[in-house]
Amino acid sequence: MRGSAIIVQQERAERYGMANVGPVGVGIIGAGMISEFYLENLTRFPDTNVLGIADIDLDRAQASAEKWELPYAGTTEDLLANPDIEIVLNLTIPAAHASVSTAALEAGKHVWSEKPITVDRESARSLVDLARQRGLLLGIAPDTLLGRGWQTGIRAIHSGAIGTPQTAVTSFQWQGPDWFHVNPEFLFAPGGGPVFDMGPYYFYALVHLLGPITKVAATGRTGLLIRRIRQGPRTGTEFPVEVFTHVSILAEFEQGGAAQSLLSFDTSLFRHGVFEINGTEGTMFLPDPNRFDGEIRIARPLENFERPIEQQWETIEAVGAEAGRGLGVLDMARHIRTGGSHIATGDLGLHVLDILIAVEESAMRGEFVPVESTVASPASLPEAFDPFQATL
Repeated sequence: MRGSAIIVQQERAERYGMANVGPVGVGIIGAGMISEFYLENLTRFPDTNVLGIADIDLDRAQASAEKWELPYAGTTEDLLANPDIEIVLNLTIPAAHASVSTAALEAGKHVWSEKPITVDRESARSLVDLARQRGLLLGIAPDTLLGRGWQTGIRAIHSGAIGTPQTAVTSFQWQGPDWFHVNPEFLFAPGGGPVFDMGPYYFYALVHLLGPITKVAATGRTGLLIRRIRQGPRTGTEFPVEVFTHVSILAEFEQGGAAQSLLSFDTSLFRHGVFEINGTEGTMFLPDPNRFDGEIRIARPLENFERPIEQQWETIEAVGAEAGRGLGVLDMARHIRTGGSHIATGDLGLHVLDILIAVEESAMRGEFVPVESTVASPASLPEAFDPFQATL
């Protein structure tokens, strides 16, 4: 049986012009905080093989390699020269996404990048075009929507669980990442703020559920012009805030839906993951889009008006294996072997970036701003998708 599976993989490799079979080699660029979450899963998935990590801080890369027992730690140039690495996982800061992803694509590597795809439309389009020209896959985080909680909710909505989806309400509120991050400056610089840091989670989810967005309107405020680091060896260090930190957004969708969203680093109230989809036959409460799992509930319309009002609730149990960061890399890896396209594509990343930039433009200009790009409605994972099964 195992021999016949290898033959099938080889046939697929010949069909799609791919030389390798078996687990897909992964190299990581960027050994910061987020790398730990990816490594926790990618080192456990049978279909991915993490071969090395690079960072401008070589000591940090070496420490990560030792912790996770990786065979290589060093420079980006050496990592890109490794022929066994097929996917480059770009975990650099947003301002470096364009240059690092471009170098990886030019080296013949498929790329999975942390969000956002880049910090401007032109470089994002260039990345999407370069990947297409080279016949390579480009994937953009977040991959939280590939978790079992969100996939269960998405499948339920697509199957008509709340009738026709029409509107959405989302909210993310708290005091900001300077309260926990040891190097938070980039989160308050261009390409950061709640719009670029947290907006991708919410707008990826909205596009999955209501389709591409055509225009947005927003208002934005900056609560504090100077912030200071609260954790780590640089505690007390002050830095400037260069972006809006409290943004209210209205969005209209190509398929007729509408949404209102709040993204804030300026509230004492800790309220993460508010995500409601209103349909013709009910309202679905979905998990926090920054989480891979969570509760899914449906509020049904009242049949009559009586006091006290008693809301009718239904709960949907999540289906599938629990996993976290790295699911997008895994989905890409399997498609590298079998052909076709993964779910969180570069085109989707470009559309979401276009939305985020339009939000900031609207907040500055005080008017609706069109979103010029569009994207096909993303697919869902099959219900039987198991990240811990060896399929390659």
